[in-house]
Amino acid sequence: MENLFKVEGTDLIILVPAELDHYNAEKIKSGADRLIENRNIRRVIFDFKRTVFMDSSGIGVIMGRYKNIRFMGGEVMAIHVNSRIYRILTLSGIYKVIDICEEQSVQPEIF
Repeated sequence: MENLFKVEGTDLIILVPAELDHYNAEKIKSGADRLIENRNIRRVIFDFKRTVFMDSSGIGVIMGRYKNIRFMGGEVMAIHVNSRIYRILTLSGIYKVIDICEEQSVQPEIF
């Protein structure tokens, strides 16, 4: 299985796979929640560099992590968002609650 998560300090970077469907959403939810709980994570960064497809389960993953991390005073952002993913984030309204950025320089530790 490919590495989906990187941690740098209190940042959790989720390397979203090419397809964010129901199957991958479940892997991301369980892994991210475990790291958020055990590693004192304060910011969740969804890196969409490799992503070409996302369905409604992807929206659920983002919103679920947003609710969890906001409860603890943290934030969620999306980086490397292509036009297709940006459109989905816009139509779903997620852009109202998370930051969407083109570039983010991180040199995280791989898990």
